Amino acid sequence: MIPFATQRGNGQNLATHLQNTFDNEYVELADLRGSIARDLHGAFAEWEVQADTLTHCRNYLYSMSINPDQRQGRLTREQYMDYIERAERRLGLDNQPRAVVFHIKGEREHCHVVWSRIDAEKRKAVQLSFDRDKLMMVTREFARDHDLRLPKGYDRQAGAEKERASRQQTQYDQHQHKASGLSREERTAAVTDAWRRSDTPQAFVNALSDLGYILATGKRPYVLVDLDGHMNALPKLIGDKQVRTNDIRAFLERDYPVNQLPSVDDARKMAADHRSVRRAFEQKEKQTEKVEQLKAAQAERRRSLQSEQTALRERQDTERKALQDRQVGERRQHRQVYLDEVRRVRAHRAAHAPHGLAAFLGRVSGVALVQRSVHRYQDRRRYEAHCAETARIKDRQTDESAALRQRHDMQGLEMARRLRNLEKLDARERQSLTASLTRERSDLPRRHEPRSPTLTYDLRPSGRPAMVQKAKNRFVHPVEIASPGSVPAEPVRTDRDPSEPINPSYDFENAARDPDTKSRGEEGPTRERKSSYDAEKTSRRRSDGRTDGRNGDRGRGR
Repeated sequence: MIPFATQRGNGQNLATHLQNTFDNEYVELADLRGSIARDLHGAFAEWEVQADTLTHCRNYLYSMSINPDQRQGRLTREQYMDYIERAERRLGLDNQPRAVVFHIKGEREHCHVVWSRIDAEKRKAVQLSFDRDKLMMVTREFARDHDLRLPKGYDRQAGAEKERASRQQTQYDQHQHKASGLSREERTAAVTDAWRRSDTPQAFVNALSDLGYILATGKRPYVLVDLDGHMNALPKLIGDKQVRTNDIRAFLERDYPVNQLPSVDDARKMAADHRSVRRAFEQKEKQTEKVEQLKAAQAERRRSLQSEQTALRERQDTERKALQDRQVGERRQHRQVYLDEVRRVRAHRAAHAPHGLAAFLGRVSGVALVQRSVHRYQDRRRYEAHCAETARIKDRQTDESAALRQRHDMQGLEMARRLRNLEKLDARERQSLTASLTRERSDLPRRHEPRSPTLTYDLRPSGRPAMVQKAKNRFVHPVEIASPGSVPAEPVRTDRDPSEPINPSYDFENAARDPDTKSRGEEGPTRERKSSYDAEKTSRRRSDGRTDGRNGDRGRGR
């Protein structure tokens, strides 16, 4: 039972990672609370908005992965939820928004839990102090209650926590493991074995090249770059605790000084060139088949989402047309009711209008005038009521149309967001496929031994020792490599003019300074042959990084 938890931001990247179906055979969103959206991208976006608007918290998520030991049997969902509830109670994340995702990867089931640290009511982030210690206590209690055996490092002995932390891989180590297929322990064991078997710097560098590493220099004096372009510090890959960094520098600086090593960028370029040459001979049928399978699966998933988008548009068109028809019918009905009322009133007035003498007396007495005034007032009030009701109907229908339009816009934005998230998921799966193919290509020459492919240097002409840099870049003048404070020796003159007078003291001094000149009365080579011989010796010494005479001995620390 191994939990691993971190505080982090960038929820969209995490949501894409949790829904990656290429690296995981099975992905299930088992629980999601505290969000309106019912998918991970939407939920994490809501929690990010809360973090930006309510607090200044950047790492607004707390992500934990639970990896049980499959050799002790799979955990049930109830056991998973029991551990999650214990952890959130101990961490103070009760009732916080969370998401629970289950993965099955290579027949290994594990669980991811993501909490939002933002407490919206208190407008602050939940403080997570000593979360590793709390998770270790929860793990011990859970293992005790469910009769599970914990790995080494979860006991209470002194140094157990430090030992467990030293074995925990970083994200860079995990990325390097996925790309090369070699774990950090395998790389360390291979480099340590090469260190122990090598008695000279040249043998050690050759052993590193056989393991597929290039000795380079970067921020640290000695680093290793593998064929995939990953960089590691050389002292960190030597697992012998008795070997110090200064020991490694003292061992290599004589034959491989830092100023003669390629930089990390140059080493990566060399590795890239080597990879391109090696991959030129590989077959692409299997890779093409996997790429086509991934494209087919992604196309099927995209067709499903596009069909939902088409159905959504059709449903929205139907709802919009139905609302328009209902509103038009409602306005027509209201107008028809008003016209029917006007006709009824007019018919009633015509049926009860006075005739003959009564009509004459009404006109003479002024009663008819008053009656007409009353009728006009009633008609005006009826029309004003009709206009007010018509305005209310229009306002209500406008609000209904706006609400429907807003709902449709939100649905469209939700669908667009799902399409964008699908693009992110497709890109992540393509990236995973590329990493898988790269790992397979790296595994082809390494099927029988856990090491990187051999890096063989191009030796031209034959017989020249293998070097990590060209000769023109390795050349250093003796004055530049002499020890500080020493006076460089004057070079031996071999271009004397024949007409120049002979100076015996000068010639004797030059002969005494040249260690290869025989000075016991033996006949030495002629001046021309000696000059050629001295030039060859000087060039060879310069290529080996040494100087002549006393200055050279002083530079070597003798």
